Amino acid sequence: MAIDDGDAVKRLGPETVYVAAWIFPISRPPINGGYLRVVDEQVVEIGALRNQNFPRQDVIDLGEVAVMPRMVNAHTHLEFSDCRSPIGQPGISLAEWIGKVIAARGVASEDQRNARIRDGIAESAGSGVGLIGDIATPPSQYPSDTDTTIVSFAEVLGLSDVRAGERLESAEKHAVTVAENPSVEFAVSPHAPYSTPPELVGRCVELAVQTGAPLAMHVAESPDERELLRFGSGRFAEVLRGAGLWPKGVFPWQGDQPVSDLIDAIADAPRVLLVHGNDLQDDEIERIARHPHLSVVYCPRTHAFFGYDAHPVQTLLDAGVRVALGTDSRASNPDLSVWKEVQFLLHQRPDLDPHDVLEMATMSGADALLGAGSRSGRIEAGKTRVGSLVSIPTTAQRLDAVWRDFVSADLSCIGVQRRA
Repeated sequence: MAIDDGDAVKRLGPETVYVAAWIFPISRPPINGGYLRVVDEQVVEIGALRNQNFPRQDVIDLGEVAVMPRMVNAHTHLEFSDCRSPIGQPGISLAEWIGKVIAARGVASEDQRNARIRDGIAESAGSGVGLIGDIATPPSQYPSDTDTTIVSFAEVLGLSDVRAGERLESAEKHAVTVAENPSVEFAVSPHAPYSTPPELVGRCVELAVQTGAPLAMHVAESPDERELLRFGSGRFAEVLRGAGLWPKGVFPWQGDQPVSDLIDAIADAPRVLLVHGNDLQDDEIERIARHPHLSVVYCPRTHAFFGYDAHPVQTLLDAGVRVALGTDSRASNPDLSVWKEVQFLLHQRPDLDPHDVLEMATMSGADALLGAGSRSGRIEAGKTRVGSLVSIPTTAQRLDAVWRDFVSADLSCIGVQRRA
């Protein structure tokens, strides 16, 4: 799935009309036989081609393709972009996997992390991704010459007061550093309940409120996490004790509904992304639904790698919860392609509405990261540049046949150059 400018690269005149077999604005129903009227690279009108009469010289026919916005990767760890294959074997427990990741990775230098981040951005752009939610280990740097927008979540964790203080200070410095890069927005991520005690989570929420930044946290990732929080036992407890990291007085968490309590605590942040949510229960989903600024990020192929039970994505959607897609990282996923996540769901989860799947991969991810009504993840007049669109080949005349084509089709970007 590579960028292929090819014949799609044209030089703009004062006005250009792009026509295609299908247009998927995402924020409105698909259009069969549609057009995009573009002025100075900006989409100014979207509609059905029937009964329109455009001057022939202004029209570029993209042919038998479906046009849609670039994908959004709402959750990934770009610093793992050098992994050639996932770490561990399929079906591995999360606690064991984390131990293997720590052993395999060691402590990367700042230069190594930054090189991996650059590689991950390049791979993402090459697979049609225009917006990324990245979990970062500060100090981290991002290229300033990319047209990919990064929401950089400074990861905060620490089961000791010293470690917690160091990581929180690094996150505060990260907020200042990324402000100098126009392609990057600051965010904060208390890592997970098994690595970030409640007091440290609260300090991260305070930082998010102070900076107006979104907050992301791995929540309800596996049943092992729930056992640790409720009873202070299980595989996570064994890993922490074996590594000499068992914190006195932290586990089990207070209260008999630790996940619900955590959801309420982080809901004080301006925007919240609950990452994975593989083990969310019905009452917790109802609690999330009470907060429209909370989103859940589902990473389908990572979920399958760990062999979890069916993800409650449909229950979340039915409850009105915004669900976005992510790739997690190359440590648990073969690549960073959100389009392949879409194809995986179209093939493996026929119970899901295909348009919901596309929305999760585009508009929902953009709104989770940037706020409701953002410019990204949809095609709307006055909001969308034609260079931020992708196309997927399809010869289908009916929408149900388009979905079948999507399962195996490659994706390309639509490149546009200004007239010299």
